[in-house]
This record gives sequence, structure tokens and C-alpha cells, in this order.
Amino acid sequence: MKTVKIGGTHFEASAVALGIMRMAGMDTADAAKTLQTAYDTGINYIDSADIYGEGGSEKTFKEALKASGISRDKLYIQSKGGIILDPKRSHDGLVFGARYDFSKQHLIEAVDGILQRMGIDYLDAFLLHRPDPLMEADDIADAFDTLQREGKVRHFGVSNFNPQQVEMVQSWLSQRLLINQLQFNVVHSGMIRAGMHVNMIDDASIDHDGGILEYSRRKHMTIQAWSPFNYGLFAGMYINDPKYPELNKKLAELGEKYGVSKNAIATAWILRHPAHVQVLLGTMNPEHIKDSASGADVNLTKQEWYDLYFAAGNDLP
Repeated sequence: MKTVKIGGTHFEASAVALGIMRMAGMDTADAAKTLQTAYDTGINYIDSADIYGEGGSEKTFKEALKASGISRDKLYIQSKGGIILDPKRSHDGLVFGARYDFSKQHLIEAVDGILQRMGIDYLDAFLLHRPDPLMEADDIADAFDTLQREGKVRHFGVSNFNPQQVEMVQSWLSQRLLINQLQFNVVHSGMIRAGMHVNMIDDASIDHDGGILEYSRRKHMTIQAWSPFNYGLFAGMYINDPKYPELNKKLAELGEKYGVSKNAIATAWILRHPAHVQVLLGTMNPEHIKDSASGADVNLTKQEWYDLYFAAGNDLP
């Protein structure tokens, strides 16, 4: 599998990563099979967050890692923190946040909890999980310095931050922020669309992200693409959705050409971008992992990349 240099550093990992949000409640044997399949496929990067399954995903991961026999030092393990859950705010089995909290005490306690639940001594990366409007410079800087000095976290990043938020936090830190997690795929492609409709007054010209794609490339900051097969925020998958007939037709056509699935072509579309994006898979199904990860070995032509972009309903101004 192709690799990406995280944040443009020597920190090199698989271009496709496994997110364990859905691992909570899985049988240990099944979770171990998921982990082993990902590893055998060439995936060596694990993404989590302290709120996934209200901590249950990381507990299951601990048992799965043990059962799989995979050595911890063969994996890059990352988690996120900073969201306080409110059990009273739930819907369809999901518990939503009461607030964000980037206080030094909470961030350190969050990492300690993550390490305990996952059964590991350190995180390769720790990310601030969505921007907190009440974040304070000293709190984040002191927390990061403490976590790094104590050997609990090696690298840092953010999730769903715009360029000015990244710049503000970065100005407080002695560490360089290497990662920003953003929803990005052929359907959720506003970062590209706004950049192509510069100086226009149509809806596609609206910049919702502050030029985050170009900023990330300029700063050599790795974008980790979450929900690579979903449109909207957990709205559903565009793969095989009748709302996207032209896109699915083109995905199938290219899948036949390259001998892979629609999911693999969707993965290849993200990886074709020169920003060196890392794709986060969220499935726990071993066959789906192998299937989607195979897109890392597909090199789409420029025209094929544009054809998929057009098929998703975008235009060329």
C-alpha cells in the first residue's frame, strides 16, 4: 500500500487508516479479525476518539489488539479528545456533546483515560476534537508540553479546524500541528469546488472552509478524510444511492476497468489529490476493509478524476 508522510515529516504511515468508532460492543474475536485484516491489507494507522462508543470502542480495541497478536509498535495509534458528552442528549443510539473542553486538566485526563482503555503507553498522535470557542492558550500549550514531556503523546493535530483556528492554536504551541481531520470525498468536495469558482457569485463559490485545502498543502499539514463514502453528516452512503445515478455509473465503469469495487474507486479519487490525503475507513467488516483499501493501488488519470467530480454533480466553470 502507498504511504503518506504525516505532516510532511519522517512520520510515514499507510495512506488508508482504520477508524474504530464502530468497534464498541463487538465480540473480541470479531474485532481482532477486523484489526488483523486491516493490518494484513497494509493498514498500520488506527484512529479513535475518547467519545467513540462512550469509551467502549477503545476498550474493545485493547482486547482485539491482544487477541490479534499484533505488536503495538507495528501500529500508529491516534485518538482525539475535548468533547464532553451529555447522556441526556442522544438520538438513534448516539450521545451528543454537552460542551467542548480544552482545559489542561481535561486534556491530560482524556489522554490518561485513552491510554488506559486502549492498554498502551503512548499515542502516536493526539488531536483536538472540534474547535472550542472558549479555548485558552496556556491550557492547550501546557497540556501538550506535559503530555509530550511525560512520553504520553508523540505528535499533535486537530480535527475540523479552519485555517485561522489552526494558526491561532499553532501560535501558542512549541509543537507543530501535523494533522487536520476533515470530511472529504467526491460528493463532500466543497473545499475543491470553492477553489474552482473563485471570483464568481454562484452557490459553488461560497467558501465554507476558509481555504483549508490550499492552506493544508502550503503548511504540509495532512488532511485525514473522514466519512469517505458518506454525504452530509451521517446522512448516508452515496455508494449505490439512487440519488447519485451518474456517479454510481461512473464508479462502476472505472471499477470494471481497474478490477475493483466502487468503494475502491472512491478511495482512489481521494488519494489522487496531490495534497496527499489519508483516508479514514470506518467499516468493521473485514471484506469491506480489503475492498475499500484496494483503491490505494489504483492510480486514476486526471481525466478520470475530473469525470468522477462531474458525475457527482459538480461543474467546470
